[in-house]
Amino acid sequence: MNLFIQDVYGDRKILKDKIVPSALIFSSPHYSEEMKSIKPQNGIYCHISGTDLIRHSDGEYYVLEDNLRSPSGVSYVLSNRDAMKRTLSNAFRWANVRSVNEYPAELLATLQSVAPVTDDQPTCALLTPGTYNSAYYEHSFLAQTMGIELVEGGDLFVENNYVFMRTIHGPKRVDVIYRRIDDAYLDPLVFRPESMLGVPGIMGAYRAGNITIVNAPGTGVADDKAVCSYVPAMIRYYLGEEPIIPNVPTYLCEREEDLKYVLEHTRDLVIKPVDMSGGYGVLVCDRLSSAELEDIKLKIQADPRNYIAQPRMSLSVHSTYIENKGEFEPRHIDLRTFTLMGKDRQFVLPGGLSRVALKEGSLIVNSSQGGGSKDTWVLV
Repeated sequence: MNLFIQDVYGDRKILKDKIVPSALIFSSPHYSEEMKSIKPQNGIYCHISGTDLIRHSDGEYYVLEDNLRSPSGVSYVLSNRDAMKRTLSNAFRWANVRSVNEYPAELLATLQSVAPVTDDQPTCALLTPGTYNSAYYEHSFLAQTMGIELVEGGDLFVENNYVFMRTIHGPKRVDVIYRRIDDAYLDPLVFRPESMLGVPGIMGAYRAGNITIVNAPGTGVADDKAVCSYVPAMIRYYLGEEPIIPNVPTYLCEREEDLKYVLEHTRDLVIKPVDMSGGYGVLVCDRLSSAELEDIKLKIQADPRNYIAQPRMSLSVHSTYIENKGEFEPRHIDLRTFTLMGKDRQFVLPGGLSRVALKEGSLIVNSSQGGGSKDTWVLV
């Protein structure tokens, strides 16, 4: 994926047409013109990735989507594990469960490995939108466990193309920013001028090579659900291999033949906007009324680039305690895995976040939509 992002923003333009149509990339809401020809430290754009996997009724595993902007949820992996170890301590003694506790140290080492060249120990900070953000718990949790500063935009400033952090001892240079805010709010001098969350001038420092931003701006182009459907082709092109786990079959509504099929079989499909996350905008169409079906068809026809469709996948179920009923019932789940990439280092978390749809029959597992989570064990 790093190679693909490099080709999107680099000079080898011919590769875009061989893998993904150029028009699809340039029309992505997450494409960042400002990233053209910027070379991140060590050529790494995607330092942290979260990949969502499902198991269908055919018994096979599928990749549902990739998350390459600022994938969330790993704090719940660590918190769930801590709770389970206290609750089922005896089970951990005989089950030989792989530890997940090394993730914060691995994440910090990854951040430090991609810092600009400096004579001192690299200074890393986690940039958060603030306490009102839905993922603020994770932001503060990771900053604390890594031992780095948790900062907001107002805590940072840029001088002579270097980024500094305000401290009680005076300004301190920052080398790596683990940003948990969207591209659009990162730098009001480059993106949205009204943004109060970002740091004026940080993109200038980034272009000058004086700061590393994790993940790189513009990586959201690979989160675009239409672009994501081409990942198997990327694997074949760059690696000369077949994907080990296939993608969920995807219809791109901007393709004439796909659009025709989607409009004729809407009730049998799941419709998703290409640029939204958190389960927002997802429509399981066999649960819609006739009027709602007609409405979504009109929306698709008005803006086909903005929609994909997938068959209704029967996510596997897991026994789940339903508190208001006081009993266990089956609920649909998926699995988010986490991978790190730094300079000369890679790490795959030996566990993950099993997300569970707490509402009976629901296929939407996202926590923002009322979903929960479960500890996930990988045995030695």
